Amino acid sequence: QVHLVESGGGLVQAGGSLRLSCAASGSINAMAWFRQAPGKEREFVAVIYWSGGNTYYADSVKDRFTISRDNVKNTVYLQMNSLVPEDTAVYYCAANPTRRYNYKTSYYYWGQGTQVTVSS
Repeated sequence: QVHLVESGGGLVQAGGSLRLSCAASGSINAMAWFRQAPGKEREFVAVIYWSGGNTYYADSVKDRFTISRDNVKNTVYLQMNSLVPEDTAVYYCAANPTRRYNYKTSYYYWGQGTQVTVSS
């Protein structure tokens, strides 16, 4: 059983930065961030694998967002820079994909979500 708790969301102006955290309990092999804007599907943002530290990003956030992990704390971070209003969404962390890492249906374990709002 895996339990995930996100933190770090908030309101920021365009061009600003935020860092999200997701603390996990239980055995982890990979953790991802997804986001869901109002009226839109939940979409993949980034994933990191615990063994080896490989990372993958959605094209829309590449070069602006960085996913990292602390294996000791069992915590994943999402550093978000150069934020734009289109980044406004509820951000969710997820753990242990069973199939493709960018498919939301690959994940059974989800956090409760944290709101990120970017004002123009």
